[in-house]
Amino acid sequence: MRRGGEAWQERIGMKIQTNLAPSAKSLALHAGVVLLLLALNFLLPEYHRGIFARVLVLSVFAMGYNLAFGYTGLLSLGHAMFFAAGLYGAGLPIYHLGWNVWPAFGAGILAGGALALVVGFLALRTTGVAFMIVTLMFAQVFYLTTLYFTTYTRGEEGLVLPQAVRRLSLPDGPLDLSDPSTRYLVALSLFTVVLAAILFLVRAPYGRSLVAIRENEERMRMLGYDVFANKLAAVVLSGTFCAAAGAAYGVLFGYVGSGFASIQYSILPLLWVLVGGAATTLGPLIGTLFMFYVIDTASSYTTAHLLVVGLVLIGVILFFPKGIAGTVRERWLRWLP
Repeated sequence: MRRGGEAWQERIGMKIQTNLAPSAKSLALHAGVVLLLLALNFLLPEYHRGIFARVLVLSVFAMGYNLAFGYTGLLSLGHAMFFAAGLYGAGLPIYHLGWNVWPAFGAGILAGGALALVVGFLALRTTGVAFMIVTLMFAQVFYLTTLYFTTYTRGEEGLVLPQAVRRLSLPDGPLDLSDPSTRYLVALSLFTVVLAAILFLVRAPYGRSLVAIRENEERMRMLGYDVFANKLAAVVLSGTFCAAAGAAYGVLFGYVGSGFASIQYSILPLLWVLVGGAATTLGPLIGTLFMFYVIDTASSYTTAHLLVVGLVLIGVILFFPKGIAGTVRERWLRWLP
């Protein structure tokens, strides 16, 4: 038993310590995706450019969820509260206090990170289905809180941020975030930063340890890893990325509402990650983009668009059981991160 445990420890240690940096092919692929998205800003008509800007921000939301679910194995139904915490953390100071975009964006990220720390510290006392239920309960409390304080949040009606205050201060002059091209480029910048952070994080020893915890939590605990601390850090990082997406959504699209804290926005990132491929770096983008255009196209032809979406999802599950990027990695491109 001891020799077997030592051998397993050696294998896990090797997996955690090797391949710490992304391969040249992986870096080239991700750089190519970012450059393609940059080129689309100049090639797409305004309608589709607006959709892509929204998709890029929500992909950051999905990437944050993927860190907790895909890499750490934490099935949460409460990530809408982290997105909404960033949304309200940035939107309320702008609307009520007249804050600039920079400090408001920072406040949104801090709000989401702090909430993730508190929720993670309490929810991680449970596992499995209990963890899912506890995160759902926390999310519902947050959602009902936004409805209760309607004096400040206006509930489902929401707040519309004035265009005059949605300006990003830079040394060369302010940028109008309501301008479609500027909004797209800012969304792409946020997406690029988070994508790079996720790519290097999951290849680092900490990221490899999260995957090992997902695969066999008890063995990692026996090997001396602080499983609770690693999972808590994953929840905080995940919540922070989701909050950054929420803060960006508020300042870029000028709307803050309780609907973003509802259960629907906890299920959507799970759906995007499953369709695109859990535990893949580009899966959240693929899943979000795919689902947005399936829904948009189907709703333009029929009022029963949810039926069409359901049939498409069944087809994706049948032909891409591990999501689009996950199945491509398993069958053809083993080097995909």
